[in-house]
Amino acid sequence: MRGRTVGVVLVAGTLVLSACSSSSNSSSSNKLTVFAAASLTKVFPEIGAKFSQAHPGTTFKYSFGGTDTLAAQIQQGAPADVFAGASTKYGDELSSKGLIDTPQNFCTNTLVVVVPASNPAKIKSPKDLSQSGIKLVIGDASVPIGSYTREVLTNLDSIYGSGYSDKVLANVVSEEPDVTSIISKVEAGEADAGFVYITDALAAGSQVKAIMLPTAAQATAVYPIATVKSSKEATLAQQFVEFVLAPQAQSMLKEAGFGPPPSS
Repeated sequence: MRGRTVGVVLVAGTLVLSACSSSSNSSSSNKLTVFAAASLTKVFPEIGAKFSQAHPGTTFKYSFGGTDTLAAQIQQGAPADVFAGASTKYGDELSSKGLIDTPQNFCTNTLVVVVPASNPAKIKSPKDLSQSGIKLVIGDASVPIGSYTREVLTNLDSIYGSGYSDKVLANVVSEEPDVTSIISKVEAGEADAGFVYITDALAAGSQVKAIMLPTAAQATAVYPIATVKSSKEATLAQQFVEFVLAPQAQSMLKEAGFGPPPSS
């Protein structure tokens, strides 16, 4: 009877030690939640996989979308560890409110016009977008791809004539919340053309055809990245930010079509 009592005590002690060990291990989940611009949808998981090789046990949860939406969610208290947007405007805004660390620019992007692979409207150059009857899809003015598109159109006025941008905007049939939605509508044939980042055109492959913009009319998107100050994995998040800025990730971004960050 005495031996059985000791056995129970030993088992109970083992359970207590196990519980303490479990509690200790749960203090750091090694899981990073990354809020990133929709144009990073393909390359960031690849970069994350490389990071996990160097930091075994690290897992990722990604939330991709329009930079304005992601910034608004962080302001509303959504749990996130890293912010990576497609416009310095939102990085600066979040930083000024003390919600993220000082943003660091990690890459750039440029715009192209995409048309369906079959190109039913027979669009050959950006000038054709002003023709009556063209169905054009662009980003909403509140998201980076939308504001960059409008910048390009204004620049094109000096090349194609002062009324060009007004004619093009009159052909807009849909304004989308992010670049992924624009690509999807063009691929599905719901639009004759759309303005997207060159990286999204490359990722779409044979589903679309890309039409380059005149260099003088181009707009350059600058991408900031930073650790979210409310992160419960701040050290790991900062390590990921540094990894994105390091040569291996920079090479992956270049392969995906992104340009280097601004030198100044």
